[in-house]
Amino acid sequence: MLSMSFLFYTCGKKGAEVHAPGDDVATSPEKDAQIQQYNLAVKQSQGGNNNPYDTLALASYVLANFPSGSYLMSIDKTTTYSLPRPAVLYSQQSDGMYVFAVIAKSRSTERLIEKKNIVGYNQSFIDLDSTKLGTAFFFLTLFKCENNSFTKIWESVIPDHGGFSFMALDKWAYNGTPFVKVEFYYARGIGHIDYNYFLVNGLKELPHLLMTYKGIDFQRNIANVNNDKYPDYYEYLIYNTNDRIYVKDSIAFVWNVKDSVYVNTRNHRQTRPY
Repeated sequence: MLSMSFLFYTCGKKGAEVHAPGDDVATSPEKDAQIQQYNLAVKQSQGGNNNPYDTLALASYVLANFPSGSYLMSIDKTTTYSLPRPAVLYSQQSDGMYVFAVIAKSRSTERLIEKKNIVGYNQSFIDLDSTKLGTAFFFLTLFKCENNSFTKIWESVIPDHGGFSFMALDKWAYNGTPFVKVEFYYARGIGHIDYNYFLVNGLKELPHLLMTYKGIDFQRNIANVNNDKYPDYYEYLIYNTNDRIYVKDSIAFVWNVKDSVYVNTRNHRQTRPY
């Protein structure tokens, strides 16, 4: 079972980030990598005694080992003047330290993404015109901290392209299964979408994805319907009329292990991948 204790490794003061005036960095992976390397070097030099597993080290690892245009994400700022915190969760296990991280990758056929375009409430509109700003592919990735570096254990796609909010570690109330919640804003629906990664087979195996959401007239909640190890959910039928919004009904969906889909318990022909 995954320990629920987790730590945050941060390092150094805010470094002055360097950009190249007049250069179209978004279309030059080489220039982008040079700027990233310089900014990381400045932050590391200002940090004093750097931990080989801190967030700056992880950002450097992503830069060196992931495709061009890949970035360790930061969660949305809680206030105007607060500094963005890296989207990471550290967890100490009996065999060492592990870290969950949200990483965004650029589509190779488009311009490089910029983190400022894919984090925050207003940035959830990017799906309407993503190609002009580059298309982001998000991944929840698990690393193990070992030998003064990182080893990638697994990565699981996050089926969203913009409006990243935050990540958190939680437990399923039914049986205590730990899961990582990655939340995205959904401004068009005045709400949010949560991608919940349940560690049903332990920390080192690929997690099970269940999507939930809540907005002005839509809602889906985690539930236990058939008492197995996989989470189920209730989809709510909400009516939005001229004078009120109210819940009319709820429908249970359960996980079908054989077909790897969620199945409507009232209409088995209706399925959902997550």
